[in-house]
Amino acid sequence: MSLNFKVSGSGSPLIILHGLLGSLDNWQSHARSLSDMAQVYIVDQRNHGRSPHFPEHNYALLAEDLKQFMDEQGLEKASMLGHSMGGKTVMEFANRYPQMIDKLIIADISPRQYKWNYDEIFDALKHVELDKVENRTDAERMLGEKISEPNMLQFLLKSLDRNPDGRYEWKMNVEVLEKEFPEVVKGVELKGEYPFPTLVIRGEKSKYVLDADIAVFRKHFPTLEIVTLANAGHWLHAEAPKEFLEAVRNFLAE
Repeated sequence: MSLNFKVSGSGSPLIILHGLLGSLDNWQSHARSLSDMAQVYIVDQRNHGRSPHFPEHNYALLAEDLKQFMDEQGLEKASMLGHSMGGKTVMEFANRYPQMIDKLIIADISPRQYKWNYDEIFDALKHVELDKVENRTDAERMLGEKISEPNMLQFLLKSLDRNPDGRYEWKMNVEVLEKEFPEVVKGVELKGEYPFPTLVIRGEKSKYVLDADIAVFRKHFPTLEIVTLANAGHWLHAEAPKEFLEAVRNFLAE
């Protein structure tokens, strides 16, 4: 399998991985902004975007997908930025291939197991009767019957697309991601002490990276830097894009 990706810019490689139910589309503006200082690869992880669909979805597989992607692109080493699920992917990759990481940026996720419940979101996605959707407004109306939060509604609609027959479909593999959701919230067991520079960016209003999680990070990443973005939640790169990019640029430039 080969993951779908886009690349821009020149310089040292930077790979960006999205979170659950997202895609590389969520990171295109950030990739353009960073392309003056790096060769930026934005990647659709398996079962998301335009990457292949598979019946299994866990961090061991996601990390091996990333290794195969780097091999295919001839990348012996790269900096990595992972948000949420993508952050756990790069942490598992660090367990397996630390020599292939230049710098590591983890956006609003910790290695611990989470207790989040996405039943409402998966129910909303399945509530959309795709065979009756004639335009995006139809899909938005159906989703809106289950999802009241505007930002989440628009985030999910980014993964709506037409197939070659002209019918609408979800780009992400909804059935498998719902089945494998326990794997997504499962913890990543960090197994070593990693010498490469590491930055954790968290949102002040998010509960994904708590103060107690910082001690765990410091145990495994002795060069750890922490940036907390004021008034930002879990989607901190969208809620505080200027501040998020400033933190990333400063770290990469060190």
